[in-house]
Amino acid sequence: MSRTNKKNAVTFLIALLITMVLLFPMYWILVSSLKTDAEILTNRPSFWFKVPRWENYISQLSGSFSLLITAPNSIVTALANVLITMMLGVPAAYGLGRYHMKFKKEVILFFLTTQMLPASLLLTPMYLMYSKVGLLNTRLAPILSIATISIPFTIVVLRPIFKQSPVELEEAARIDGCNTFQVFWKIMLPISRPGIVTIACFSFVHGWNNLIYNMTFNTSSESRTMTSGIYRLMNEQGTKWNQIMAYGVILTLPVIILFILGQKYIISGMTAGAVKS
Repeated sequence: MSRTNKKNAVTFLIALLITMVLLFPMYWILVSSLKTDAEILTNRPSFWFKVPRWENYISQLSGSFSLLITAPNSIVTALANVLITMMLGVPAAYGLGRYHMKFKKEVILFFLTTQMLPASLLLTPMYLMYSKVGLLNTRLAPILSIATISIPFTIVVLRPIFKQSPVELEEAARIDGCNTFQVFWKIMLPISRPGIVTIACFSFVHGWNNLIYNMTFNTSSESRTMTSGIYRLMNEQGTKWNQIMAYGVILTLPVIILFILGQKYIISGMTAGAVKS
């Protein structure tokens, strides 16, 4: 075996080991969701179930934490966050990437800084603001709060992509009679598709996975999302780990499917957005 082949083999084994370590928690959650509580809590845990307990999943369709209530709320929250992010974040990234303006560096630095702030730091001012305008215990409060995470992330990722896009395409479109909006809509968005898809996926995940804003700003049981549902399920049912694991599998599954379907665009979009500009 040549030196290059040995190096490739070692690299492959290391990558395989890292992948197994990262995927093992997901495997354990899936297997545990099909076990009984006695199997999970035994002194000698097994890596497989004796008989699959599908009732752990069926039970999630009833009760105060029913997926029939929480899943639609999570979908609405995630899709609304995607819509707000696309409408506000993408045009802002385009403007910061293509046009010269005063205090441009300071604005970009501000958006970068917001990515470093913990969500808990913003809870109190947001809570006071929402209470004054009557948005507490509504679906809109957590959606707007999650957008404060997604929009700066959108600008950070998409601005380099727009900045690196060929100026000649934009100039040619203007010669053909396109205005600024038409250039943005017909030229810049299509050639920036990988970045746009990446942002849409991450915005959906931000809305789908968020817990702190959903629990703080919306305590209504009718508007409860899946993340807050599983948190309260753990508090109320305690050691019913098989049902909690089943809930966790259902919660994670849409995100996994989303990234599998969009992985080509996500890798391309994140790579393009990582270029220094």
